[in-house]
Amino acid sequence: MTFDFFDVEVVRHEPLTPTAVRVTFAGPDLSRFAGGGRDQRFKLFFPRTDQSTPLVPRGEDWFAEWRALDPGTRGVMRTYTVGAQRPGEFDVDFALHPGGGPAIQWATSVRVGDRLVALGPTVPDNGGVDFRPPPDTQWVLLAGDETAVPALAAIHAWLDPALPVYTWITAEPERCVFAADVFRCENGLLAPIRATALPTGTPYAWIAGESGEIRALRRHLVQERGFDKRRVTFTGYWRRGATEDDLIAESVA
Repeated sequence: MTFDFFDVEVVRHEPLTPTAVRVTFAGPDLSRFAGGGRDQRFKLFFPRTDQSTPLVPRGEDWFAEWRALDPGTRGVMRTYTVGAQRPGEFDVDFALHPGGGPAIQWATSVRVGDRLVALGPTVPDNGGVDFRPPPDTQWVLLAGDETAVPALAAIHAWLDPALPVYTWITAEPERCVFAADVFRCENGLLAPIRATALPTGTPYAWIAGESGEIRALRRHLVQERGFDKRRVTFTGYWRRGATEDDLIAESVA
């Protein structure tokens, strides 16, 4: 199996900024959790308020069985990026949006000993890694909002230091310290990137964040900048006015 279920427990948590917290999870089987680095995504399941652990079917048909459960009792499924990973544990950074749903409410009041279920990779080269620059890439463009910070940091750590990388991000200054060449944007990504003279040579772009903004940025790169669309990896980590439950329902409709 490329992905499998893991029982995990909170062993540490620390505030990063007023709007972000880092949570460290440990588990008995995490030696099999084989994150591929970069923008490795995986699923976390959160319990309902009257549950100590989330209700999650396990097996080959888990998704259909999970969908068939009462939405008020089944575990809340959300997608996150693996942060730093060490033997037997890994970190996840949570952006604490005002008025957030069950996962954000959980992260706001997280306690050591809280138990979740993770659906994560068991092989490093898996479908949860999207950052894959072609071998002929001469420079990289990265852009994202606060939800993309963990992936951006992991991508920077993975890249060859000799490869030129230009990064734009909308996040608190404390979250932008993973590289010296980060351009912090106050009000969106599109305008500052549009106003910048980009390098020549063969690029590769990875952009992630609010889906509407990311689609607009991709159009700019492809239609106005002439990027080959196959060299632009774009991901809507969230959509304004919609929960991940809404997006899941749309994807299977």
